[in-house]
Amino acid sequence: MKNATLRQLKIFECVARHLSFTRAASELHLTQPAVSTQVRQLEEHAGLPLFEQLGKKVYLTAAGMDMLEHGRSIIQHFQEVDEAMQQHKGASKGKLNVTVISAGDYFFPHLLAAFHRRYSGVSLNLGVVNRAEVLRRIGENRTDLGVMVRLPEDPGLQAESFAPHPYVVVAPPSHPLSRRRRIPLSLIAGERFVVREQGSDTRGAMAHGFGHWLPRLDLSMELGSNEMIKQAVIAGMGLTFLSAYAIALELKVGSLVVLDVAGFPLMENWYVVHRRQKRLSPAASAFKAFLLAEGATLIEQCTHVGAIHASAGPAKHRRRRR
Repeated sequence: MKNATLRQLKIFECVARHLSFTRAASELHLTQPAVSTQVRQLEEHAGLPLFEQLGKKVYLTAAGMDMLEHGRSIIQHFQEVDEAMQQHKGASKGKLNVTVISAGDYFFPHLLAAFHRRYSGVSLNLGVVNRAEVLRRIGENRTDLGVMVRLPEDPGLQAESFAPHPYVVVAPPSHPLSRRRRIPLSLIAGERFVVREQGSDTRGAMAHGFGHWLPRLDLSMELGSNEMIKQAVIAGMGLTFLSAYAIALELKVGSLVVLDVAGFPLMENWYVVHRRQKRLSPAASAFKAFLLAEGATLIEQCTHVGAIHASAGPAKHRRRRR
């Protein structure tokens, strides 16, 4: 194994995590033949097959399982060395990896741009995925900071809130309920809904907002994209429950409306999350401090959803830590 490379280990780890050469190639922005070549070279160094294929499925061999365990440890040690070196560079340089849930893609680039104007020497990498994947990347130490809604349940994670996050019930302007006021949930429960997938923060918030009414909803369609959900609602396929940030443009042009449902908007919070024992690099520490100090104001400025905040009544954003 003395001639194996860190690049080969990282590619092998990605294939092992997905159990798919195709998905690994997509994540790594490589061709599938390039991924296969690197894995084959690692197998030659090991002198053993690391994967086996049964039918159309790929599995790790016993040797592959051992390689994965030790490979991840080696990769993590290299990451820790890199983080230690970043400490000597200060916050003005280095690399920042942030992973945010998909509702954040409507404003998070603006936050990164504002941060980068102050720390132009920092290299930025942003991932936009669902909640389950954010937590997975944090757990596997593949991101410095995760940004999500609702506190994570893992006590090994540290989470601090930095901004409010309103969720609303959305309909096409032609829907009969668009003219009603203080609509009870009992009436909403008879409507069809187009919803986000299980594992997303939006779906979790929806369970919180609808409570015991959730099982009575007609969840006629489940989609993994806010954009597809909005188009489905515009086409008249049902109502939806989405982040107010996700529909700011549609509200402006009048293609969607927010229903005046009793108890809504549901006010949740945005959290910046990392492993409790993780030693943050200066760049990551600076970005976390930036979010806590200015995140709420900057989000309001670039999304203009203050009117929805106001309609939520007396509930206010309070910083919470875990």
